[in-house]
Amino acid sequence: MRWPSFRHVFFDCDSTLTRVEGIDVLAEQLGKGASVKALTEAAMDGAISLENVYAKRLEVIAATRGEILKIRALYKKNIVEDAAAVIEVLHGLGHKVYIISGGLIEPVREFGCHLGVPSERIRAVAVEYDQLSGQWWSPDPDEYADKKQRYLAYRADALAVSDGKADIVAELLESETGRSLLIGDGVSDLLARRAVDLFVGFGGVVTRSRVAKEAPVFLRTSSLAPVLALAAGPSGIERTSEPAHRALFRKGLDLLSADALSFNDQHLGRRFSRALEAVNAGGTRMDIRA
Repeated sequence: MRWPSFRHVFFDCDSTLTRVEGIDVLAEQLGKGASVKALTEAAMDGAISLENVYAKRLEVIAATRGEILKIRALYKKNIVEDAAAVIEVLHGLGHKVYIISGGLIEPVREFGCHLGVPSERIRAVAVEYDQLSGQWWSPDPDEYADKKQRYLAYRADALAVSDGKADIVAELLESETGRSLLIGDGVSDLLARRAVDLFVGFGGVVTRSRVAKEAPVFLRTSSLAPVLALAAGPSGIERTSEPAHRALFRKGLDLLSADALSFNDQHLGRRFSRALEAVNAGGTRMDIRA
């Protein structure tokens, strides 16, 4: 039984490619962490809609552009295990990788490019700054542009609402062919499953009960290595010749054998298990819960 290859692979950013929630960490650094984190958790768990908390969080934080840009370094210091390598292998196999995030565009875009994702395949929430705040008269452009402008408003587009990611996926795939896969940790990612062929819930940073319960596939490991087997399938493994890439595939398969993956869709679970029998170490069947 064949497992398909997914040409288009979409990643969430915060708590999927990086272990932090950028807006929450920013709030914590500015002494407003508790109230903002509570709002984020409620939105990510689906208790309240993202659109009801997005503006409120940023207004509470009231950060400058320079403070927001510092999220870039936090993302890089907290990269999820094997994230960059998985993206490299997917690109090498001819897949297209995207990032769609409810985070802020400047830090998300730079982080995504750092991981090797082309900027035109990265989507996040744009913000506007008060260009008359701070020392706007300063002759130093860095002082003006990066450090003193204060947050004014965010662009209320699809990524700032709970059920908006599906629209962004559809937009990016409008002129494309091939199957698509999305992996993410939050309810906003779960709701976007209608726009892709397969949704994979990620619990490697935080496990959200609704996502774990409703995702067709749920990944329970700190490493993203198992995504390779899901996205590329046996054909991808067979086409991989680089030793480091094959080692990453093997790491993912070993994690799958250790119950890193569960299927709420039992048919998918049986199909995936059977498809990987040929590449499992020793030819034995993988014990994947379905």
